[in-house]
Amino acid sequence: MANTAPNIGSQICISKDYLQPIFEALRKRNYRLIGPTLGEGAIVLDEIQETWDLPMGWTDQQQPGTYRLAQREDRSLFGYVVGPHSWKRYLYPPVQELLEVERRKDGISAQPIPQDVTRYAFIGVRPCDLSAIAIQDRVFMGGPHQDPHYRARRREVFILAVNCTRPGGTCFCVSLHTGPKAAAGFDLSLTELEDVLLVEIGSEMGKEAISAVSWRPAGAFELQAARQLLAEAENHMGRKLDTHHLPDLLYQNLEHRRWDLLDKRCLSCGNCTQVCPTCFCSDMVEISDLRGQKAKRVRLWDSCFSLHFSHVHGGNIRPSIRSRYRQWLTHKLAFWFDQFGQIGCVGCGRCITWCPVGIDLTEETRAIQMEGTK
Repeated sequence: MANTAPNIGSQICISKDYLQPIFEALRKRNYRLIGPTLGEGAIVLDEIQETWDLPMGWTDQQQPGTYRLAQREDRSLFGYVVGPHSWKRYLYPPVQELLEVERRKDGISAQPIPQDVTRYAFIGVRPCDLSAIAIQDRVFMGGPHQDPHYRARRREVFILAVNCTRPGGTCFCVSLHTGPKAAAGFDLSLTELEDVLLVEIGSEMGKEAISAVSWRPAGAFELQAARQLLAEAENHMGRKLDTHHLPDLLYQNLEHRRWDLLDKRCLSCGNCTQVCPTCFCSDMVEISDLRGQKAKRVRLWDSCFSLHFSHVHGGNIRPSIRSRYRQWLTHKLAFWFDQFGQIGCVGCGRCITWCPVGIDLTEETRAIQMEGTK
């Protein structure tokens, strides 16, 4: 064990057995650990207590419209890609009560509903999801009008990232420079090697957490092994997305015949928006009791694929599936760039995997690029 704490930015090696003491150190600091675990026939995010809760020895096989769990031949802790859940459900909950209104004898009382701000430790955040969190930070906290609920949760998060050494069949993070290695935004970042964990220290909180275990400086062998694994991951991405002039390409092809083909395939189910780690559309609803004495204002996740989403006074501006899919894709890959200075996709591939009919946005954009303006 080294005599002093590792510096921020340094890379060290720890035994895989020492992941549990790190978990315990985080819990002592009142963090609730959220990480990958087996459930519902997939690798999902849920509360975990120890390393045995991780999907040890399991992996996932993903293709358009297909997800399967499979056992590995080893006991890797992080030998999977990403499941249907993203971390946004903990920072931007699917259902959030905002305001309560009550009718009293002396008038109407309106009070904001206190929020339970839990300190979360996110365990196993992939680089693509780390980029997705950064995008949501910009959406909810990047302008003059910030979301106080998101901001309160985000400030309490500890992030333990895990670099990807085995991409999935629908991954294309390399095309968007969001992986397979985490670049920033983490407290600790791990690369799982055969017998040790290579750890990069990203913050003071990460430095404190690692002080709970024995460690040694990473040697040339471990650093080279990690570089080789990441290079192999880069070369074996399941998909590619050509981002060269992509916004202009979509703007110039709003009437392309490809949208008509998508109109016949897409179910408008909204699965893609529900699993997407960057989508942020919401709806506000008022819920009252039967006596009309109390009411709550609730924010819910919504989807631009829902027919009601584009309903305005006088009618619906996107009545066809064609128009709704075009809105989603062009917003994600074009309009988003105009709004936030970056594409709203991180290459995680969830929308491809969890689409019931296997629609692949990389295939659709490539088809438009290959056919040209139609």
